[in-house]
Amino acid sequence: MIELKVGIYNLLKRIIGGSSLMLAIIYTLGHILIAVICNTLITGAALELAAIDAVVEPIINGVWFYALHKGYTHFRN
Repeated sequence: MIELKVGIYNLLKRIIGGSSLMLAIIYTLGHILIAVICNTLITGAALELAAIDAVVEPIINGVWFYALHKGYTHFRN
């Protein structure tokens, strides 16, 4: 089991590679998925309506996250 965790960690580390853009894209996709599920379960909305609602806000948050991460890495270095 530990080998699997290490393998997944190394794969994610290779994919993201410290890139603010890649990290923001992964964050945004996860945020959209979570928003669709929450919207459907909490409001009882149809999946299509929940998906439409859940796309706009996470994309804005993804851009904001990218800007924050880019600024953080700039000032950290």
